[in-house]
Amino acid sequence: MESDVWNEQVAQDYDASSAHMYASEVLGPTVNFLAQRAGRGPALEFAIGTGRVALALRARGVPVAGIELSEPMAAELRKKPGSGDIPVSIGDMTSTTAPGEFSLVYLIYNAITCLLTQDQQVECFRNAAKHLQPGGRFVIEVFVPQLQRLPPGETARPFHVGERHLGFDTFDLVNQRLVSHHYWIADGAARTFHSPHRFVWPSELDLMAKLAGLDLRERWADWNQTPFTADSTSHVSVWQKPHG
Repeated sequence: MESDVWNEQVAQDYDASSAHMYASEVLGPTVNFLAQRAGRGPALEFAIGTGRVALALRARGVPVAGIELSEPMAAELRKKPGSGDIPVSIGDMTSTTAPGEFSLVYLIYNAITCLLTQDQQVECFRNAAKHLQPGGRFVIEVFVPQLQRLPPGETARPFHVGERHLGFDTFDLVNQRLVSHHYWIADGAARTFHSPHRFVWPSELDLMAKLAGLDLRERWADWNQTPFTADSTSHVSVWQKPHG
């Protein structure tokens, strides 16, 4: 995971560029789903970022802690009301330890793909399992690779084309990598952001969970618990640590 990608400029602009993720129809089902799986908590968010979900979950009465690699992102979180109730450990989510045990560990908005090797993704699962109490759950939200939509011989695919934003992914199919390219145009100026990712299949994540001693319990297409099918473009999956 490359901390220099999530620098001060990106952190300061992050909430504005992700404003659609704060919409009640997006954030509401996310928090409802996580609160139900956390029970009385506490919960731990890997890659807590600027606290979009953590603050809302804490407001629901679930104690929340976080791990975050980027100090600038964590600094943005600390500026927000309620952040004083959310302890954040700075470090890599593959190895950093937060104090205590948790009923829920969660990693959302495709953040598992920010780990750029299979080994790192496996270690993320192991670190999650280490933090879970018996019976605790690990939840991941991530896109399903849309390689079937990539025309033969092509390596780039647009994912958003708008008046003020253009986004497309470039694929390295051999190494299971992609780079997301964002271009924002406003007031006669252009701003860019490029983030590398390792895309990963649901079945591969299930194997990573097995290696960490976790068992698949749920898989949905979204936070509204829409059934997951072959046509789903994303999934929300829940793995559980065995009781005792």
